[in-house]
Amino acid sequence: MAEGPLTDSRMKATVFLGGGRITSALVAGLRLAGYRGAIVVHDRNPSKLRALRRESRVEVEDHLKSAVARAGVLIVAVRPASVAGLLDEIGNCGLVPGLCVSLAAGIPLRQLRTALGSPARWVRAMPSPVSRIGRGLTALCFDRAVAKPERDRVRELFELVGAVLEVPERQFDAFTAVYSSSHGYHALATLAKAAQDAGLDRTTALTAAAHALSDGIFYWRQSGESLDALLHEAATPGGIAAATMAAMDQAGYARVIGKGIRAGMKQARKNAKR
Repeated sequence: MAEGPLTDSRMKATVFLGGGRITSALVAGLRLAGYRGAIVVHDRNPSKLRALRRESRVEVEDHLKSAVARAGVLIVAVRPASVAGLLDEIGNCGLVPGLCVSLAAGIPLRQLRTALGSPARWVRAMPSPVSRIGRGLTALCFDRAVAKPERDRVRELFELVGAVLEVPERQFDAFTAVYSSSHGYHALATLAKAAQDAGLDRTTALTAAAHALSDGIFYWRQSGESLDALLHEAATPGGIAAATMAAMDQAGYARVIGKGIRAGMKQARKNAKR
């Protein structure tokens, strides 16, 4: 539910620590959804702050301590390798925030909990950059200390920018490796390149490949048909689609995808050890 305008600048805000791409996407999606609550962003890079203030009407805060002090919800949106240092800085400020959300891939709740101690209450969130247009997908995982009203608050915030799933932490790395929109972009680029190699011009190749991926999946989601049924319908035995799919499978398509997912999960585990 969108919050009303805040007239007192001292009232608690949604505070982002880190002004990179995922913050930009989330803030844009929140504004698109009509969210009028106070949004504060802290980042060491002044150009990022200027861009966010211009594009999404956020408040910017140069000083970490002041940003943390404003937080009703504190969202840690820095690279995984920077999380430990940032949490040390927060601890050194003498302020311990309450409800905290980490967007850092691979960093488990136990590390976050240890870094700041009580009364910080942690949520892990993995939102998609597609949140920018309100079509995102966010996985959430809550620490035991997060009470139901706070869980609802976090869920409602991310529901403003797309669908939300609650995922057990043991599955978080697999989700992170699978859900990325980069899969779609990579598949689109690869399929379009193969189409160009087969003789299509670039525009036609991209149009055909985008239809195959986007519109086909959209139909699956809207129709209620099972994926197996649609695969059977689309790849008629003896037809062009069946021959294409069979050749891709024989070349190791499923094996390559599995290898990629395992590599992503391995990287997430490396992030946790930094």
